[in-house]
Amino acid sequence: MADLLTAPKGTYDILPEQQPLRRWVIAIAEDVFTRYGYRRIDTPMFEDTRLFLRGIGEATDIVRKEMYTFTDLGGRSITLRPEGTAPVARAYVEHGMHTLPQPVKLYYHSPMFRYESPQAGRYRQHYQLGVEAFGSSAPELDAEVIGLLATLYRELGLRQVELRLNSMGCKECRPGYSKALRSYLSQNFDGLCAECRERTRLNPLRTFDCKVEGCRGLLADAPRLPDYLCAPCRGHHERVKACLELQELQYVDDHTLVRGLDYYTRTTFEFQCSLLGAQSGIGGGGRYDDLVATIGGPPVPGVGFGTGVERILLALERSGVQGPRPASPVVYLVALAESARSAVFRLAHELRQAGICADLDYVERSPKGQMKQAGRSGARYAFILGEEELATGVLTVRDLTTGEEQRLDAAAAGKLARAAARQASTAFTE
Repeated sequence: MADLLTAPKGTYDILPEQQPLRRWVIAIAEDVFTRYGYRRIDTPMFEDTRLFLRGIGEATDIVRKEMYTFTDLGGRSITLRPEGTAPVARAYVEHGMHTLPQPVKLYYHSPMFRYESPQAGRYRQHYQLGVEAFGSSAPELDAEVIGLLATLYRELGLRQVELRLNSMGCKECRPGYSKALRSYLSQNFDGLCAECRERTRLNPLRTFDCKVEGCRGLLADAPRLPDYLCAPCRGHHERVKACLELQELQYVDDHTLVRGLDYYTRTTFEFQCSLLGAQSGIGGGGRYDDLVATIGGPPVPGVGFGTGVERILLALERSGVQGPRPASPVVYLVALAESARSAVFRLAHELRQAGICADLDYVERSPKGQMKQAGRSGARYAFILGEEELATGVLTVRDLTTGEEQRLDAAAAGKLARAAARQASTAFTE
């Protein structure tokens, strides 16, 4: 094929055989979210660029390097959604949800777009599951959100998952820490990479995102954020930990966990899966009590998380979890004679209307070829019609798993197919 066009780098096609596991993950997630009282929301794929400049923070790598931003035909600056929290916060304000009984608890499953180096489980277009809860500063809500994500991973069968926890403090105590950290970094400026020198100027907490070994070694002796927490933030953090213990959730204190977004206050957390290698983060989030006000809304607290579907799928693959079997027809209809093709087509329609997955030949295969295709299709039964079947109104039904054949009228054959359809709908491979 000359000059074949392919998908842009960092994007991918979700093929039919990949759909069952993905849809299973999403179904489990939506069941867990609903069980915890969260309701679905969908926001536009693109937003006014100012939403992310204000909400995420201009010093973040996402805003500086990773956003897909363009000017539309009306001269407006538009950005493809790089993360889910700021758009949901915008919708919360725009639709007056702050007037509803609080907290308002929402979830989403949406594509996100970031210009970053593609690698296993990380793409420039990826899908994210997330929840956001607005209207309560209670530490119990932080613990609920963390517990919800832990429940999702457990019910999916993910293994080797570790929870890491930190507190980012608040606008009262964080400035003191930022000043101490900037001072320490300035004293060790020559040991920093060029990127961290710029981060020191813009937002010194972003240096903890650095993967350069020299910077990481230098940061090991940097001031610790938990040592600078004010009394209310310290009390909030201790209550979150107590509520995690009530859920029997183990965690690791990690004072370097700042995540990649500037809107976080107090609780930040991340689940890491060792099956994913060096890029072990599989999902995380935290509290963002100033975000809604920052984008122009009332002073409403919030907390939430995001978890990448592709990261989950990669971890499941490496855990050996297969999920549901790919869908196959229950019945494959075979025409032994040209005169039977109309009857086969009509019977396929009747089976489908009855809720039974059925397929038939569309490329004029021979009867032998049709039987081979019936076997390849994964169908449980072949319903075979020829001259004799047309004359008697009795079908030949072959069980494609055993090879056994029986002669049944249409009603009995339909009953057999419905039973097989019910069985197929509940079949999973572990």
